[in-house]
Amino acid sequence: MKKTPVVLLVLVAALVAGGVGVLATWDIPAPVAQVEKVLPDERFPR
Repeated sequence: MKKTPVVLLVLVAALVAGGVGVLATWDIPAPVAQVEKVLPDERFPR
């Protein structure tokens, strides 16, 4: 019964390490939607 917490800890550590590895190697594409925003002239001092 003493090995159960150790096994669970190793399993959780392996899952976390696997998740970090997937996120580190995942090539997420950049957004391609064009954004147009009108900025009023009052925001820019002259």
